[in-house]
Amino acid sequence: MRRAGPGLILAAFVALAAPAAAAGDPAAGEGLFLDRCVMCHIAEGGGQGPPLKGVIGRKAGSVDGFAYSAALRADGRVWTGPELDRFITNPSTAIPGTAMPIQVPDAKEREDLISYFATFR
Repeated sequence: MRRAGPGLILAAFVALAAPAAAAGDPAAGEGLFLDRCVMCHIAEGGGQGPPLKGVIGRKAGSVDGFAYSAALRADGRVWTGPELDRFITNPSTAIPGTAMPIQVPDAKEREDLISYFATFR
């Protein structure tokens, strides 16, 4: 029996660690973002909500100079596709005390948004 080489193992790990949004439509996500999110969030710079550039892979509450809620600053999770999905489904349930007021109950819309967020690298 032949063992998997390091390259194959790394490829499998990357595939498993990829955001859940791989199946999402980033163009549809951009439309949703512009319609529902951009009033508070922007890809870069300041806003009422933190910038979303590089959000996937970033520790929650960690953008220097942004005034996060105490709950989000203390949370410590790293934003992955699945973590973002849970959070935007119902932010106040995912992280009680967060200031994020908007929910995205539709799974396809969340998938599209997260797929769009993944383009912000």
